[in-house]
Amino acid sequence: SLPTSGIFWNPTLRNILIREEIDIVHTHQAFSAMGHESLWFCSIYGEYRTCFTDHSLFGFADASSILTNKILKWSLANVNHVICVAHTSKENTVLRSGVDPKNVSVIPTAVDCAKFNPPPISPDTNKIRIVVISRLVYRKGMDLLIDVIPQACERFPNVEFIIGGDGPKRVEIEEMRERYQLHERVEMLGSVPHSLVRDVLCRGHIFLNCSLTEAFCIAIVEAASCGLLVVSTEVGGVPEVLPPDMIDFSDPNPDDLCDAIAASIAKLDTVKPHEIHERVKKMYNWHDVAERTERVYDRMMLQQPTTFIYKLYNYYSIGSWFGVILCGIASVFYLWWSFLDLVNPPHTIERAPPFPHRDFLAAQKRKRSSLPSSSSSSSSSSSSSSSSSS
Repeated sequence: SLPTSGIFWNPTLRNILIREEIDIVHTHQAFSAMGHESLWFCSIYGEYRTCFTDHSLFGFADASSILTNKILKWSLANVNHVICVAHTSKENTVLRSGVDPKNVSVIPTAVDCAKFNPPPISPDTNKIRIVVISRLVYRKGMDLLIDVIPQACERFPNVEFIIGGDGPKRVEIEEMRERYQLHERVEMLGSVPHSLVRDVLCRGHIFLNCSLTEAFCIAIVEAASCGLLVVSTEVGGVPEVLPPDMIDFSDPNPDDLCDAIAASIAKLDTVKPHEIHERVKKMYNWHDVAERTERVYDRMMLQQPTTFIYKLYNYYSIGSWFGVILCGIASVFYLWWSFLDLVNPPHTIERAPPFPHRDFLAAQKRKRSSLPSSSSSSSSSSSSSSSSSS
């Protein structure tokens, strides 16, 4: 796809790889054209290790899924490793792409829990607020939400809804609010910047996720980190995300969702938001994700590069006619990359200065070691001031 198609993007990508002395190319998302093309170029050339992270679930019957799955087979035919965010996502990716399951790891997404912490004082339970923050699209279950809100408002007189997000289903939600005269009980916030998501979550008691398909759902982790109970449809990889005492599941129908909301409301008096936050902080953190990803990288670097003929065989095995087309395209781009090596030899490309890892780590260590001393000094100063005042 323009402007990232091979003839435009390939020379720039090659310069970046050589200048930065790249060993591993790691791309994300099944819908990223630039990601797929970069993965393909680097797999063809053979000098680089390639990794792909899949964050989505796809079906096998509709036209969009069939096309996406075919592209994924092409893109991952020679990839070194694949990372998925849940075991359900791993099964889905293996079935769609034909990748060897031994070359697929499961590493969940994390949350910066320091930015998603509960409020000092929990919201009053006289009015129970249910928060929905999502893209207002069909896949996120907005049609289901439109049916759930009137039933929940009729069944629970003290329940209010706070809906953040924007999308094509917003008009239908506003029409539902108008039809049932729920202006005082359904608050529409529109698009919410990520920096303000925590403030919206802290206004509520329960987070509602109505998704029809979901590989992981980072939103429910953010909500749990803020101390909210979660009600969610039991789809995709969502059952793997939180322990049972933090989340109530339902089938994707309005009656079952209302029953799950009732179960969460009954547990509100026993909820301790700060304890939930601490548990989520231990379960999901970026340091753990980085360590597990680094182990994948180390494993990839131990793999021996394969020959170009072997890569062509992998492309040919995708399909009788599609495989032949891929072999032809791969050969053209291999020759194109070789031509670039002649026109602009790698030794003529200036190398970027290396990142000062040792200085950076030493600075981080000094920063961490200074934190306890600063806190102790502040406590000593406060104690001295209190003694002087006395």
